[in-house]
Amino acid sequence: MKIVVSFKVVPDDQDIQVSGDRSLDYSKAKPIVSTYDLNAMEAAAQLAAANEGSSVVGVTVGGSKIDDSKMKKNVLARGVDELYMTADDSCDGLDAHATAEALAELIAKVGEYDLILCGDGSADNYAQQVDVQLAAKLGLPVVNGATKIEAGDGFVTVERTLEDVIETVEVPLPAVVSVTPDIALPRIPGMKDILAAGKKPMNVAGAEGSYANAIEVVDCKAPEQADRKLEIMDAADDGAIEKFAAAIKAAL
Repeated sequence: MKIVVSFKVVPDDQDIQVSGDRSLDYSKAKPIVSTYDLNAMEAAAQLAAANEGSSVVGVTVGGSKIDDSKMKKNVLARGVDELYMTADDSCDGLDAHATAEALAELIAKVGEYDLILCGDGSADNYAQQVDVQLAAKLGLPVVNGATKIEAGDGFVTVERTLEDVIETVEVPLPAVVSVTPDIALPRIPGMKDILAAGKKPMNVAGAEGSYANAIEVVDCKAPEQADRKLEIMDAADDGAIEKFAAAIKAAL
């Protein structure tokens, strides 16, 4: 089977700086794969390994900065066989609606496929909308919240771990399935995997059209930092522990 795994490239949150006016500075943040999508990649790689003759194709859209050599090799070192990427400044900051449209056009270049896997959200916005909107664009059935996937003859069996029950869903292929982080622990690529990744196909191109956001972002700022009370309690004092516990409870 041919498995397409969709992922998002985001700035490394460890390198995002907060300016004095609480605006976010991404200038020093390197592009990395969204944490939740690493689980989807691993799930795709494991599913391909369990079904002989299968392959995994990674797809992503974003600004021109996502065309990063180190990031691309990192993706292809995780069991992904081929990469398709739309890297264009016009695709920077797309919302879920526009992202789904751009992904649908990019997936058309992949050719025939059996299954599309997505993470259940992105590490930046976590809107949890791209999977369902992509399925709508492609006219495919969609299942979200997957914690286990098994392939059958023309269908996949998906387990969803809900609050009080495990739900099993059988979905005909092709289909879109989004996975939770519990589905698979992302691998750590070895040097052999990284060296082999440089020889795998990387299809990178600019946007062929324009994509309009359905949501207008007016502003995005870090939350205001509350002043610390600097209250010190002595555990030797009577009732100090109870007072400390009450203060924590009140702050939550």
